[in-house]
Amino acid sequence: MVLGSDNWGNPMIATGTHDPYLVALSILVAVFASYTALDLGARVGVARGLARRVWLVAAAVTMGGGIWSMHFVAMLAFKVPLAMSYDVGLTILSLVVAIFVTSGGFYVISRQNASPRRLVLSGIFMGVGIVAMHYTGMAALRSPATLSYDPLFVALSIVVSVGASTAALWLTFRTTDLWQRLGAAAVMGVAISGMHYTAMRAASFTAHGQFYGAPGHAGLDQTHLALVVAGTTFVILAVALVASLSEQNRAEAALRQAREDLAHVNRVTTMGALTASLAHEVNQPIAAAVTNAQACLNWLAGDTPNLEAARASAMSIVEDGTRAAEIVSRTRLLFTKGSPRRELVDVNDVIREMIVLLSREITRYGISVRTQLASHLPRLMGDRVQLQQVMMNLIMNSVDAMKDVDETRELAITSQHAENGRLMVSVIDTGVGLPSQLADQIFYAFFTTKPQGTGMGLSISRSIVESHDGRLWASDNSPRGACFHVVLPTAVETRE
Repeated sequence: MVLGSDNWGNPMIATGTHDPYLVALSILVAVFASYTALDLGARVGVARGLARRVWLVAAAVTMGGGIWSMHFVAMLAFKVPLAMSYDVGLTILSLVVAIFVTSGGFYVISRQNASPRRLVLSGIFMGVGIVAMHYTGMAALRSPATLSYDPLFVALSIVVSVGASTAALWLTFRTTDLWQRLGAAAVMGVAISGMHYTAMRAASFTAHGQFYGAPGHAGLDQTHLALVVAGTTFVILAVALVASLSEQNRAEAALRQAREDLAHVNRVTTMGALTASLAHEVNQPIAAAVTNAQACLNWLAGDTPNLEAARASAMSIVEDGTRAAEIVSRTRLLFTKGSPRRELVDVNDVIREMIVLLSREITRYGISVRTQLASHLPRLMGDRVQLQQVMMNLIMNSVDAMKDVDETRELAITSQHAENGRLMVSVIDTGVGLPSQLADQIFYAFFTTKPQGTGMGLSISRSIVESHDGRLWASDNSPRGACFHVVLPTAVETRE
């Protein structure tokens, strides 16, 4: 509001107005700054050492600078019939205050031992600091009018600022999902803007003498200045966001590589424990080939060689050699370390291969296997070795759960059509069952209930299934045992 008097001393009142386009621009600046700060805050949460401090400073500068930019654009949106200018020193000081208080609030709440009390105190510190930034910026105004404030609205602006700051600090280090982050940025941006416009409602300008038509900033000049400030802010925020996204992509690539390396170690460790089974599986066709070779020699050594019987024995040798080569080939694939290779895979074939490969372990503990595999299942696009590893881990888990059970030991493996063109594989055992209320924790890395377990098999299996856009979960099997279910998307091409 602007108060003044005419040439005869009669009081006159003029109300300041806001340019709606610049108001919308100021809110957009606040929202974009909030989103960028949230994204940078996510980097702070996972970084350590110097990198953590760098991302913390970047988040604070982004948020503090964004709040200041929103404030300055909103100030330029305020139009009054007075000559107005800004003191450069106080304007810069208001920017420094915004960055400083935001840095302090982010530093305290980003610590791992940050408590609700620290959150509240940080929110109060940051909120009061932002209010100080606003009123410092207001003090930078130079005009022939005297500036005064309504105490009620000043107090309300402080409450809004503290509330917005506390929410901003709490959300910055707790939002991970894209849509959640977008919603949080919108809420933060509107709240920050609400603080400014509440504080502006508290301001009154008192001028003496005629003030209409007084020279001042032309509307176009204020608009240009607002666009320059907002444009510069957007460029800085965009650079910070691109840097954050680049770091996220690098971290995700490193995580994928680490998972692949860990999966390879898991396969090697598991296969090392199954050395006896592998030796047995390879020895069977080799022993059969030796027997058939001796028979072939006997058929040929007679006075009248039996060529038909010798030929049949030779064909059996070929079959035995081929079977041994397939076992070795499957085993080598599981030991191979390389990038995932997607191809059309028949999940029923994967199940059968793993049952054959693990048959000695299954037989060793007197476990009966029952399969119910749906025919004409659509094939899925996936990495065959990774899917073999998932089935191997699930079957071995079931074997471990049943090997000390005194009652019937039965392993049931089923495959079937699922909803939305997907397929589901279930591995069901009659073992000791799942730990009470820990059905999901068993998939956490390094969580294990086995004395000699590593706690990585199920964690790796879930990451493999999720990388195939699928889902892996566990449930109880009544009356005893556990069920592991894998749902995977299928390829468009179906098996003939």
